[in-house]
Amino acid sequence: MWSGPRNISTAMLRAWENRPDTWVVDEPLYAHYLTQVTVNHPGVEEVIAHHETDWQRVVRELTGPIPHGRQIYYQKHMAHHWLPHLRGDWVLELRNAFLIRHPAEVLPSLAERMGLPSLRDTGLPQQVELFELVRARTGAIPPVLDAGDVLQDPRSALSRLTAALGVPMSEAMLAWPAGSRPTDGIWAKYWYDAVERSTGFEAPRPKAHVVPPDLQPLLQECIPLYETLAVHRLLAA
Repeated sequence: MWSGPRNISTAMLRAWENRPDTWVVDEPLYAHYLTQVTVNHPGVEEVIAHHETDWQRVVRELTGPIPHGRQIYYQKHMAHHWLPHLRGDWVLELRNAFLIRHPAEVLPSLAERMGLPSLRDTGLPQQVELFELVRARTGAIPPVLDAGDVLQDPRSALSRLTAALGVPMSEAMLAWPAGSRPTDGIWAKYWYDAVERSTGFEAPRPKAHVVPPDLQPLLQECIPLYETLAVHRLLAA
């Protein structure tokens, strides 16, 4: 699952991890990414010290046998971690899906955590590039799930996603125990406070998404990329 930051991606990780047939991995390319770029993320040195930085070793694990004898291997990826030198056919050995969210909901939250982000930090250009690659190479439109649709009706949205992926829907995906997980990255203490309190997907709350003036230029860059993907999102029949 290729996502951007602040995009219910960890809640989605919880949903899949709660299935008895699924093993999950949390942003396995993050540590390597941090060795290649300079970003204002909390705990950079800690992440590098605790997680695998050799991307080729990570890829071998991602494309190898599913750990612990499970039937499904759910991989939570941040699309901006897919750096140019990671491009390659290994991605096509996976079944790729995309989790998107309107940038007006993402950008203020992201800026609170890391300061003024760049377009690269949103993951949207990388999501579009990877989406087009997968579509061109497979001849099929990969599944696109919008966070807004998930929060509005989790059962329906997850049913559409699992059907598109050819796996059975599980009611276990709709609720999970609060707290941290051994599978969480070391960065959880900086980013996962809300999801650690959660026991399911939070119902959407009516609110005006006010994007401050300093984020408006970035918002205008993001919207066409978001819309490129949103036109393909999984909708109720």
